[in-house]
Amino acid sequence: MESLAQFLVFMSLFTGLVSGFALQKLPLIQFEEGYTHLFGDQNLIVHRDGKSVRLILDERTGSGFVSNDIYLHGFFSSSIKLPADYSAGVVIAFYLSNGDIYEKNHDEIDFEFLGNIRGKEWRIQTNIYGNGSTHLGREERYNLWFDPTEDFHQYSILWSLSHIIFYVDNIPIREVKRTASMGGDFPAKPMSLYATIWDGSKWATNGGKYGVNYKFAPYVAQFTNMILHGCAVDPIEKVPSCQDGGEEDLRLTSEITESQRKKMDSLRRKHMTYSYCYDRTRYKVALPECVVNKEEAKRLRVYDPVTFGGIPHRHRHGKHRSKSRRVDGTESI
Repeated sequence: MESLAQFLVFMSLFTGLVSGFALQKLPLIQFEEGYTHLFGDQNLIVHRDGKSVRLILDERTGSGFVSNDIYLHGFFSSSIKLPADYSAGVVIAFYLSNGDIYEKNHDEIDFEFLGNIRGKEWRIQTNIYGNGSTHLGREERYNLWFDPTEDFHQYSILWSLSHIIFYVDNIPIREVKRTASMGGDFPAKPMSLYATIWDGSKWATNGGKYGVNYKFAPYVAQFTNMILHGCAVDPIEKVPSCQDGGEEDLRLTSEITESQRKKMDSLRRKHMTYSYCYDRTRYKVALPECVVNKEEAKRLRVYDPVTFGGIPHRHRHGKHRSKSRRVDGTESI
């Protein structure tokens, strides 16, 4: 009962104010304090300051890391700088998943960055799965309004009991509201945070027309300013801890302010290139949570058909380890 009460207190704290100021006040985390090497041998490099990480894709392998803990709701964020030049077929993912615990009915909340040929821009894809509903993809894609290879930009996920919000540089770009009609398709089980880089040649760029060209390798994705701010869950008992009042500084909400919504609507009109809600090839009838906008539907029809792929199954199997343990095979610079 005490754990349940602590969890309810934590959830009530999502009724505060979300703002650039509030997000900046959330504590940054050292890599070894919050994360563990997932795969990729020497292709994960931790900077000596302990705050920055490089993930590398070369002819041998990609690479990735996973949070030490699993979380039921929270705010998860990182500043990321993407590889420059030819990057077709390269996929960089920053996402929540519980595929290592629930292999047949996993949940997932994804940021995926899709590389492109020289002269073409990176694209962002967002997606959610709930309860193993991988046959019902809820993807959206966007062009960026900046060059993500020139500098770091902040990408964030807010996951609460009722909402999921994706942010770029603290501006919301997508809001998913939990509805009764979604049922178990809304992510609701504890998840780990992952970051990976891998070869998505079969689908990531123009439906697989352009693949990874390893003469441009190594491809390096850089991560820094990492935030893990949520309710950690015991991986065996699956009970939220929320101990020692550790969540009392959380002042986040699942409601978007009026000014934020105006920015979000403007960005979506200018930069969204695909939404599952308007894909009649995949869904003869829009999924029940979709709010169909005729003008938006007309605008999105001009874009080519979209091909999708999933995060490789082996990238979802993290082992949660002691925060004080250094992982063999992890380089530092």
